[in-house]
Amino acid sequence: MNLGSPDSTSTKDVHRYLMQFLMDKRVIDYPWLFRKVLVGGVIVPFRAAKSAEAYATIWTKEGSPLIVLTGQLQEALQAEVEEPVVIAMRYGHPSMEEAYERLLQKMPGLEEVLAVPLYPHYAMASYETAVEYAKEIHRRKKYSFRLDFVKPFYNEPHYLRALSEHIRPYLVQEYDHILFSYHGVPARHLKKTDPTGHHCLQSAGCCETASPAHAFCYRHQCFTTTREIVGRLGIPAGKYSNSFQSRLGKGWLEPFTDIRLEEMPKEGVKRLLILCPAFVSDCLETLEEIAMRGKETFMLAGGEAYTMIPCLNTEPLWVEALAAWVRGYAEGSREMLL
Repeated sequence: MNLGSPDSTSTKDVHRYLMQFLMDKRVIDYPWLFRKVLVGGVIVPFRAAKSAEAYATIWTKEGSPLIVLTGQLQEALQAEVEEPVVIAMRYGHPSMEEAYERLLQKMPGLEEVLAVPLYPHYAMASYETAVEYAKEIHRRKKYSFRLDFVKPFYNEPHYLRALSEHIRPYLVQEYDHILFSYHGVPARHLKKTDPTGHHCLQSAGCCETASPAHAFCYRHQCFTTTREIVGRLGIPAGKYSNSFQSRLGKGWLEPFTDIRLEEMPKEGVKRLLILCPAFVSDCLETLEEIAMRGKETFMLAGGEAYTMIPCLNTEPLWVEALAAWVRGYAEGSREMLL
């Protein structure tokens, strides 16, 4: 299960996609009427054409990079496991219902489905909405098969190994700093998903202080991924940092990636490596926002070298990690389940 994409780069298709995406109550968590006015009357009318232009800069002859890459991941995984593998998108096509029906066509006697939300970290606007969407379609259509979910895998050893080894070849080049740019979320989302009601963002060291909240805390999980990766790769303190991209409005997690890209050359960081660990498949936010606009921002601010490390996409060790989870599930292991 991945995020999704417009059907084409036409303003009409992008408008339709943005309406579905931004009207999700877990993405913009305001009351329905206010959300309808904000999204339908303010955000999308002004954003659709600009977003269509951005999609056009990354679109391939096969279509949306995210859809194409997720399809390639499906093919790579299918080559490793016996169970039928299909893809679904939270927004757009193929929908979750389409995915369920394809599975039933492949296996009419289907008894169990393992859904893998392709989000390493828990967030209302990504992992949670994907899970709830899959559950809703499952209930509405009264499917008889059991439905399970792989939990966020931000600290899972197979995933960390795949990501670490994917990054390692880039470290042979000279660089001043490596920036882990995670997708941003509103700070209020962390507080909403905090089961204790009094931990997240309540102290400067909340992400380092043990709490049940960490099972649902996007910020903590992002920081954990970075800490685990730099430890495996031996990246020294002071040579890396975290930031958050793609903000929409005020009150989002900081520091902001675009601001840091302007500031870093002035701080002596002239050669930058940047990656986006919140994504496993390259998409608009990595290819256009970071690889294109991010590079322009950094270089205009005085940077000299800028390298974006691609997402895992179809990295063999990443396919191997997914296959290990599928095999574990088939053998009765519930360790990776939500």
